[in-house]
Amino acid sequence: MSDKIPVTVLTGYLGAGKTTLLNRILTEDHGKRYAVIVNEFGEIGIDNDLVVGADEDVFEMNNGCVCCTVRGDLIRVVAGLMKRQRPGKPAFDAIIVETTGLADPGPVAQTFFVDEDVKAKTQLDSVTALVDAKHVMARLDDSKEAREQVAFADRIILNKTDLVTEAELAEVERRLRRLNPLAPITRAERANVPLDQVLGLGGFDLGRILDINPEFANPAHGEDGHVHDEHCGHDHHDHDHAHHDHDHAHGARGHAHEDDIKGISLSLERPMDGTKFTAWLDRLLGEQGQNILRAKGIIDVNGEDRRLVFQAVHMILEGDLQKPWGANERRWSRAVFIGRDLDEAALKAGFEACAA
Repeated sequence: MSDKIPVTVLTGYLGAGKTTLLNRILTEDHGKRYAVIVNEFGEIGIDNDLVVGADEDVFEMNNGCVCCTVRGDLIRVVAGLMKRQRPGKPAFDAIIVETTGLADPGPVAQTFFVDEDVKAKTQLDSVTALVDAKHVMARLDDSKEAREQVAFADRIILNKTDLVTEAELAEVERRLRRLNPLAPITRAERANVPLDQVLGLGGFDLGRILDINPEFANPAHGEDGHVHDEHCGHDHHDHDHAHHDHDHAHGARGHAHEDDIKGISLSLERPMDGTKFTAWLDRLLGEQGQNILRAKGIIDVNGEDRRLVFQAVHMILEGDLQKPWGANERRWSRAVFIGRDLDEAALKAGFEACAA
C-alpha cells in the first residue's frame, strides 16, 4: 500500500442518508481516524457532547475523527488537513469528502488528479453514491445531477430499502444498473452499511480493475433494457415494437424511464492494435470527454503479454499495462463507457476498428 491517504467522495441527493452515514463515521467506535469534509456543519448537526476540541473550522471528535467544512477551495482544505500529519504518525486513516446534494461529483474527483500537492499526499479511493430507494425514481426523472451521481459512482448504496417492496427494489436496481453497469449495489436501511463497503474500495486503482463483464450491462432476458443480439438466439424482428409503444407525453421521461445517461458495453475477441486503440481513446475523450462521466476497460494488446487497463473521468485518462494474461485465460478486450447521449453504434465501430 502507498503511504498516501485514501479519499472517498460521498455523493447522494438531498435526503438520501449521507448525514446519517457521516454522523456514524464521526461518532461510532470503529477504531479508525477519519477526516470528514462537509459543505455545511449545520446539516450534520454535530453533538457537542462528542466534540473534544475545535480549532478554527475543524472539530475534533472523541472517537479521534475530525470534521471540517469546505469554505471555498477543496484543495486548500485538504492541504490544511494534511498539515495536521506528524512525521511517522498519520493524523487520519482516510479522508471523506461530502459533495452537496446538487453537485456533479466529477470536478471533485478531478481535483485529486490535477493538483500536484494533493496528488502527492492523497489518492482518490472511490466515489460512493447514496440513493434513497423510496424517492430515487422520481429524482432520476427530474434531476440531471441525480443521474450524474449514480452514473459516476464506484459503489452505490441503496438506502431506506425497508420503505419499499421487493418488486420496487428490483425495478430501482434495474434502472441504476442501466445508468451505471460498473458499480456494485449494496442495500441498506438507515445508512447501516458496514464502513468497509464505503471506504477502502480501490475504485480508482488500476490494479484492481480486474473484471469488467459486459454481460452485466445487458440485463437478463425479459428484463427491461435487454438488448437482443446475435448471442441470445432470438429472432431479430420480435423486439421492434418494444421501443415504440411508449407515449412520451407521460412526465419528463415517459413511462419507459429512458435516461439520457447510460452505460455502453463494448467487447472484442480479437487482439487490439495498441497504437490505434490509444489514439482512438485519446480522440474520443478529447471530443466527448464532457459527456463521458466514467470509462473503464481491459484490453488485449497484440504482441503484449500483459493486459492494458485504463480508466477515465471526463477527459482525465490513466492507463497502464497490468498483470500478465494467464496461460489458459480467455484473452479478450472489454470496456464500459458511462455517459450522456453517447452514440452506441459509433462507439462500437470505433472500438472494433482498433483490432490488430
